[in-house]
Amino acid sequence: MKRILLVEDDENIQKLLSEELNDNGYFISVASNGKEALTILKKKDGMKPDLIILDLRMPSMNGFETMGHLLKSRQNIPVVIHTAYSSYRSDVMVMAADAYVEKSHDLKKLKDVLKELLGE
Repeated sequence: MKRILLVEDDENIQKLLSEELNDNGYFISVASNGKEALTILKKKDGMKPDLIILDLRMPSMNGFETMGHLLKSRQNIPVVIHTAYSSYRSDVMVMAADAYVEKSHDLKKLKDVLKELLGE
C-alpha cells in the first residue's frame, strides 16, 4: 500500500481526500501545515511517504516554505502541489514540485497524477 502525506489545513478537504484516497488503496497521513509535515518526515519509524500532496496557503508554515525545506533536505519524495490558486504555477518553489493540480470537486486529475507519479 502506497503512503501519501497530505499537507492541508482545511479539515473538510483533509477528510474528503483522506476518505477518497483511502478508498483507492492509499494509506494517508495528514499534517495541517508545513511544520507538522516536516516533523512527520523526520521520524525514523520507517513510515516515509511515497508521495506528498502539498497545499500552498496554510498557517504556521506555508507550502512555499515547506517546499524549500524539502528541497534542502533532499527528501527525494515526489511532491504534488494541490492549491485553489492558478496564479502560483510560475513560482520558482512551485516549479520544483513534480506536479501542480488545482483543487476541484472532481478528483480525477489528482488521482491520475498520483497514479502516474507512483508508477501505477
